[in-house]
Amino acid sequence: MKLSRRDLLNGFAAGAALGPLSKISQRNAEAATHEGASKNQQQPVRFVRFRRRRERAYGIVDKDQVRELEGRNPFDSPVETDRVYALDEVELLCPCRPSKVLAMAGNYKSHIGEAPPPTNPEVFFKAPSALLDPGGTIVIPPGTKEVHYEGELVVVIGKRMKKVSPDEAASCVFGVTCGNDVSARDWQRSDRQWWRAKASDTFGPLGPWIVRGIDYSDLLLTTRLNGEVKQKARTSLPGDAIYTGTPGRTSAMKPGDVVEVEIEKIGVLKNQVA
Repeated sequence: MKLSRRDLLNGFAAGAALGPLSKISQRNAEAATHEGASKNQQQPVRFVRFRRRRERAYGIVDKDQVRELEGRNPFDSPVETDRVYALDEVELLCPCRPSKVLAMAGNYKSHIGEAPPPTNPEVFFKAPSALLDPGGTIVIPPGTKEVHYEGELVVVIGKRMKKVSPDEAASCVFGVTCGNDVSARDWQRSDRQWWRAKASDTFGPLGPWIVRGIDYSDLLLTTRLNGEVKQKARTSLPGDAIYTGTPGRTSAMKPGDVVEVEIEKIGVLKNQVA
């Protein structure tokens, strides 16, 4: 499997988080990634970043509870503390804090239609400042009249990597999450670069958590706008890669809309539009 749509350095949002590969506490030892999950049948682990009162921390979601972790991120060999909170009493934040966000275009045949598939990965950047917490509000900026949702699978990288082969790529993956590559189509058509079309503030919803220990090569991705299904495809379609791009067709959002990106075995990323 090729790593393309969002390999995030030190936490590429909308994509992948890069950092030292983590070891999780006494209870979880080491959750498998992609291939290891299939072979070892280990239970998936959900990593979150959250705020409680004024404190921010990382944790593991266990049913309706969050077990707090020590450390600044889940990649630096964190261990569990003795602090446990109810899930509904914490505010979920973007599950990682990337230094950069990479994204891929044209990974789904159903999205590019009759256009020929790219012969090389079509990479572009989204700014980390575009990231938006689960439940946060997508704000349509002045000057654009055609802002679309793009529900996507996001890969979080778990260790520093360079010049890895396709066979080695999966071993660099920490886990996966949901993303919404919000896009101003009119700016995308008119601008030389996509910096504002793809990276305006709030244009990168991410979360609700990073899931480790599932086979992400064949998951059902569904995007809903105001409860109506707008996108539905499996990540096993030919041509996908990680931060897989978006399937099917998209349409404009307007203030007051609610957009949800749901991925099988991961969860739902839900944001309102203003």
